[in-house]
Order: sequence, then structure tokens, then C-alpha cells
Amino acid sequence: MESTNYEKGENVMAEFWMSEILKGCVEKGMSLGEYILASECENTGQTREQALDRMSQMLDVMEQSARGGLENPVFSNSGLTGGCAHQYHGYIQKGQSILGPVLADAVQMALSCSEVNAAMGKIVACPTAGSCGIVPAAVLAVGKYRGNSREEMVQALFTASGVGMVIGEHATLAGADGGCQAECGAAAAMAAAAAVRLLGGDDEQAVHGAAMALKNLLGLVCDPVCGLVEIPCIKRNAVSVSVALTAADMACAGVRSYIPFDEVVTAMYAIGKALPQQLRETGQGGLAATKTGMEMYQRIYGQDYGAM
Repeated sequence: MESTNYEKGENVMAEFWMSEILKGCVEKGMSLGEYILASECENTGQTREQALDRMSQMLDVMEQSARGGLENPVFSNSGLTGGCAHQYHGYIQKGQSILGPVLADAVQMALSCSEVNAAMGKIVACPTAGSCGIVPAAVLAVGKYRGNSREEMVQALFTASGVGMVIGEHATLAGADGGCQAECGAAAAMAAAAAVRLLGGDDEQAVHGAAMALKNLLGLVCDPVCGLVEIPCIKRNAVSVSVALTAADMACAGVRSYIPFDEVVTAMYAIGKALPQQLRETGQGGLAATKTGMEMYQRIYGQDYGAM
């Protein structure tokens, strides 16, 4: 595959393509997670123990934000959103959810992380603040269901990091650059890969899971109401983790993506650049430009939407 990074105007080292990373894993006899961990140590000068400890600390924050909005409602500073995680948690507790326990747990945790973020709480931007609930929800829900050790969950996060690294290197992780497919889409791909590893799948299956998750969120626009990371971002996290877990489950069953992961990433970047500017985090199109969205803008900022 040609290692030219579209409009970035630079050649990218071939090993940053996922296909080349997987070849390196085979050559070195490493899993994808271990390969990324070793690369992290080489690039930062950290010891293996230091890098693992740092990722474990991130997992701590993920756990806190994933639970922060369940028992007690959390509301955003703007007052536009809040309480959904708590509301859904109560619904689950009453046995009313039609979803299985893993997916229902993931959905409530994705909502919680996103609401904690909107309330200016502490989260891990993985890969962005706007998509912060997807990877934690998938890892924690699957890890709980399968009884994975903390070490296995940390390793799964390094697997997710490898997926995010390739997307960031060859496409974008910014909604302002590529729409929400670059944020929630990338996070879903990362989450799917991590979930596959926690479910006992191999690296090839993890990458197929990542490809299927990302390609099913291609074209997703970034249209934050009032320019805030709340509407529709919070609920998009919940739906995107559903996509991630569906893709992971299919991958573990042996279902493969006909389009290779690297080519899906290439397509995502091209699609993002083709999106109109008003659908790339400007708050000037999509849901932000609906009648209700404009009324919210007037209420929050005290001026007409057209004056922005």
C-alpha cells in the first residue's frame, strides 16, 4: 500500500500501517498489545513497568468516570444534559432492558463517562474527550463479563492504542477535521479490538473487529448543538459502543471484514475531507441547525443562532 498520507504532504513510515505492524508482531513473536507497549517504551524511554503503570492509572480514571453517573445523576455545566446514565441504570436494575447484560452495562457506562466529561469531570480522552465513553465501556463491560484480570484489561488498552495510532497517523482523530467518524468511529474501532482480545480472540480477529466497527460509522458527521460536547455526543457514545461490541462479537465468530483495516482508514479520511465544513464540529449544520438546536443556542448564549 502506498504510504502517502493524503493532504498531510508527508510520507509515513510503512510500519505504521496495521498490515506492517502485524507482520512485525509475527516476526518478533509478540501480540499487538505487547508490540505497542514495546514501541511506547522505546519512544518515551519508559521502562515496561512504568508504561504498564501509567496505563493502569488511566484504567483507574476510566473506571471512576464509567461509574460516576450511575448511582447519582451528573449534569453538565450548561444545564443542557445530564442524568441519562442514572436513568438508564435504574431501568437496568428493574430488569426492563431488552439488551443482554454486557451490552446494557456498556451502554450505561458509556453514558456515564460522557456525562462526567460534560460536567468537566476527569476522564481519559481515548482518543478524544467527545468519544471518551466508548473504549472504557467496552473494556470494563467485557472484562467484567469474562472475568479478565486487570493485567489483561491493561493489555487490551495497548491493543486499542495500536488501532488508534494507525488512524491518527494515516487519517485523523479530530471531529473538526473528519467529522464524528474520526472520534466515535475511531473509538469504536479501538474498543472493538480491545474487546476481541478480552474475549480470547487473536490479533487478526481484533483488527477485523476494528475494521467492521469503523466502516459501519463511516460518514458520521460532527454537529454539536451549541458547539458543546453534549448533544448528540453523549448518546452517540452509547450507540457507538454497541457497534464496537457487535463488531467484536462477529470477529470472534470468525466473520471477517472484506475491506482491510488500512483501506477502511484510508476511506475514512477521504470521506472526512469530503464532508462540508458545517458538518465538521462547527456547530453550524446537522442537529445544531435544527429549530430546537437553534433555540438551545439562544438560551445558552443569549443571541440568535444566525449571529454566531
